[in-house]
Amino acid sequence: MKQYLLLLHEDVETLNQLSPKEMEELADAHLNWANTLAEGGHFIAGDGLHEKGVLIQGKNCVVKDGPYLESKEIIGGYYLLQASDLDTIIALAKGCPTHRYGGTTEIRPVMEMEDYEQ
Repeated sequence: MKQYLLLLHEDVETLNQLSPKEMEELADAHLNWANTLAEGGHFIAGDGLHEKGVLIQGKNCVVKDGPYLESKEIIGGYYLLQASDLDTIIALAKGCPTHRYGGTTEIRPVMEMEDYEQ
């Protein structure tokens, strides 16, 4: 099975406008979706991410605060999934709860050793 990283791009302003009940419902939806993925043998890992972190940039490894919230969009979480092909992952990703409030799911295949040999 091939592995795929799903990055969850979310609009900060939209998330900040959700009521506590809506945030709880969204968190529950993610837990339920992850459980469904696990039951189907697709779930490897996943979690939410804090809005802020640290960037290490360039060959001199300059450490900066970031990512900056000048952008309305953040990467709010990730899922590491497995499936036999990209089409399966695309079909699964359409059910991701991040889409409920206009979020975007970015799918990135994890490179395998044979990818380096080509």
